Amino acid sequence: MEFAENEIRLLRALQEDLPVRERPYADLAARAGMSEAEALEIARRWKEAGIVRRMGAFIRHRKAGVKANGMVVWDVPEERIEEAGRAMSARDCVSHCYARPRSDKWPFRLYTMIHGATDDVVKEQARLISEELRIENFRILFSLRELKKSDTKLFMEEDR
Repeated sequence: MEFAENEIRLLRALQEDLPVRERPYADLAARAGMSEAEALEIARRWKEAGIVRRMGAFIRHRKAGVKANGMVVWDVPEERIEEAGRAMSARDCVSHCYARPRSDKWPFRLYTMIHGATDDVVKEQARLISEELRIENFRILFSLRELKKSDTKLFMEEDR
């Protein structure tokens, strides 16, 4: 697909951090040298055409005070996967919840990512979930360090 120059400018602006303002798209549009209405219309066309599936945001959780992250793996009986997954994913401390195939060497079928200010907070949340759902066999795998997060960037200045 061919992009017009104004669309390339908008793509570049959309790849940068979203400003924390009442009308962040007005700021992005200004960066791209267009009106907010024009930017939103282009974005709407891209969405309808399937060029853009969704807009997302990365939250820098460590800067927000969330210093501990634990992937909690749960040994949940097959017939309880849906029920347990729904209950776990409804908790504020859980950002991810998904099922994976079980193996002979790894009995854990349900995975949750629990976030907290400290490792002890994550441990307590896992303990509460364990008690509430009566799931005794679980392990917490703590993040040791955060690896760089990055997105694909299109139409970088050096591409010109």
